[in-house]
Amino acid sequence: MQITTKIAAALALLLSSTTLFAAPTKPTEQEVSALKQAFITEQVSKGFTEQEVQQFLSSANHNQAVLDAISKPWEAKPWHQYYPIFLTDSRLEKGLAFWRENAETIKQASEKFQVDPQIIVAIIGIETYYGGYMGNYKVQDALYTLGFYYPPRATFFRKEFANLMSLIKEEQLDNDNLKGSYAGAMGYGQFIPSSYRHYAVDFSGDGRRDLLNSKPDAIGSVANYFHQHGWKKGAPVALKLNHTVETAPKAKVWLKGKPTQTVADILTPSLSLAVAKDIDAAQSALLIKLEQPEATDYWLGLNNFYVITRYNRSPLYAMAVYQFSQQLAAAYHSGSAPADGNE
Repeated sequence: MQITTKIAAALALLLSSTTLFAAPTKPTEQEVSALKQAFITEQVSKGFTEQEVQQFLSSANHNQAVLDAISKPWEAKPWHQYYPIFLTDSRLEKGLAFWRENAETIKQASEKFQVDPQIIVAIIGIETYYGGYMGNYKVQDALYTLGFYYPPRATFFRKEFANLMSLIKEEQLDNDNLKGSYAGAMGYGQFIPSSYRHYAVDFSGDGRRDLLNSKPDAIGSVANYFHQHGWKKGAPVALKLNHTVETAPKAKVWLKGKPTQTVADILTPSLSLAVAKDIDAAQSALLIKLEQPEATDYWLGLNNFYVITRYNRSPLYAMAVYQFSQQLAAAYHSGSAPADGNE
């Protein structure tokens, strides 16, 4: 009886785990229809005609590959498997070339928006390999699929689908050939429609905000995004910590949301700065945990680290961007950038 009870308990735990990680329940046709009707009503209230909204909906297609992709995000990997995807010699060389080719534009954007140049260059490199991989999903189909067939974040993606409709009209984009990521992000910096509408700038001065083809617009827009989210030029981003005991730190590891701890809450005799530095102990801070094959690294994330997570909420993503930016800055200022701007 005792063994049977233990088996039953184990099965219950297994089933609960399976439920936790199971694929989202597919919405019924009636549910999708109701969502579409609500979408039409909302868009008409914004000034679109019912015919325009109906046409936009009918021209979008469900794409199962989008649902497959969002169920397997790279950020689900442990740090030691995640960072090698992005911190590569080839990406570094591409980044140095991009920086050299666009040095004046990057300098102007850095000064205008008060954002460190290496962060601008790092973001574009992490996002699209400097325009090499901007995505092959039709943006309209990606957002339609997630907005009406992916319940966990359907509300968010329907809003982006609505923003896309406005963006296409405002920027006169070619909807039929508008490609991006499975999440509907597009251009050199992979802006989702709402970010495109709110943060894109015409940095080339040609009267258009073109994040798909214009490197100056992409550079200026990334800088503006960081500026608008509170980046402090020259301020530290993250500081490595020494952890001298086997037990986990008392401070809470940051996963998402606004910082709720200060530097003083995180630092202890057993969790101290790896390199001594005078910092304001009262400032907001994040405890970042990075899984290595045989150990765990801890970092102190400061305001600028949190700003990077406004671009992508994953702490792994933010750390990859930060470490890549450090590599870029060190190599660029040492003079190792290709003289002709090419590989």
